[in-house]
Amino acid sequence: MGEKNIVARECYEQLLGHLQRFSAISREGVEQLIPYLEIRRFDKKKKLVNLGDMEDYLNVVIKGLVRKYVPSSIRGEVTLQLATEGHVIQSEISFHHRVPSDVVIQALEPTVLVSMHYLRMQEALDKVPEAEALGRSIIMQMFIKKDARYFDQLKTSTRERFIDYMNNHPHMLQRVPQKILASYLNIKPETFSRLKHLLFQKKL
Repeated sequence: MGEKNIVARECYEQLLGHLQRFSAISREGVEQLIPYLEIRRFDKKKKLVNLGDMEDYLNVVIKGLVRKYVPSSIRGEVTLQLATEGHVIQSEISFHHRVPSDVVIQALEPTVLVSMHYLRMQEALDKVPEAEALGRSIIMQMFIKKDARYFDQLKTSTRERFIDYMNNHPHMLQRVPQKILASYLNIKPETFSRLKHLLFQKKL
């Protein structure tokens, strides 16, 4: 087996573990999906989707870090999602409704994705028995996660939101620029800096 095939096999093995977080898809089900998948690589800062582009891919992050954001003349870049290993990311409205994207998707680290093109997804839904149930589960859980994050921001204070995120994702301070993390958490950059300083002094 060539080196390229070994790398691909490792990617698909990781994909199996990630997809099983969404549904009880079998190894055989993932094997049947492989002909419809692509392994895509992006350098740091490379934009996967720009404003006005058509989103053609559903992506699972195998290695790296990707963000989704909206450029705003008032608030700067508003970060909507930070996707690390195992997360699904795409411009959903553009992908499903076949309209230009209103968001930008960008790699924050050198990134490897396993992706499925929109047209190939339509084929897989027709030909792979487990694909439809998997797709429904992914969409459902993405909506649940979005709603949970929205309501969490409504119900919690800035301090509570910061502490909760740092407790659950401590590694993100090393992986994500502070300005982007502040935007994602809907915290003013100066407030984020103050809270981070207090955290390091163990005063939070």
